[in-house]
Amino acid sequence: MTTVLRTVNRVLLALVGLVLLVLGGSVLAVGLGAKPPSWWIHDSRHDVLLSTAERTKWRGEGWWWPVVIAALAVLLLLALWWLVAALRRRRLGEVLVDTGDGDGAVLRGRALEDALAAEAGRLDGVDRADARLTGRRSAPRARVRLRLEPHVDPGTALDGLTGGALAHARTSAGLDTLPAEVRLRSVGHRAERVG
Repeated sequence: MTTVLRTVNRVLLALVGLVLLVLGGSVLAVGLGAKPPSWWIHDSRHDVLLSTAERTKWRGEGWWWPVVIAALAVLLLLALWWLVAALRRRRLGEVLVDTGDGDGAVLRGRALEDALAAEAGRLDGVDRADARLTGRRSAPRARVRLRLEPHVDPGTALDGLTGGALAHARTSAGLDTLPAEVRLRSVGHRAERVG
């Protein structure tokens, strides 16, 4: 899914860039004296893209400025959404594994997340574990959430996670380091009526 979104993002950026390059280049070429085709938006270096009559045609109408402002606001919101979507921390799709022979292999990020969560979930007193990888494929970072039983000491659970599941994930992927952010939460039991 991440690869598909990345591809769509790159294709859209390439199309927008190509359209802007063609339009800007054609205006520059006509401005420098090139002869444009008869169907082009302007004819010569002295022609303007929008005449005074075209620019002021709707200015006196009451609906004109609210429509212009609304359209620009929508464009701004779409541009901000696109920027936030591009900068948002996503799941790591793959991890580059050092095989030790000068070559590398690629491990699916989801597989390493599942293995890390499964091993962390088997720790004594852990009710549920969830793992997520972020960062770059050559330098991943782990985000682990543990839901602990009420009787478990958080320090003991954290030691078990770092010495066990995180160390095994780092070793199996051939990573020098695997920085981790760990969130611990205790399971709340509901009070039961004794009768």
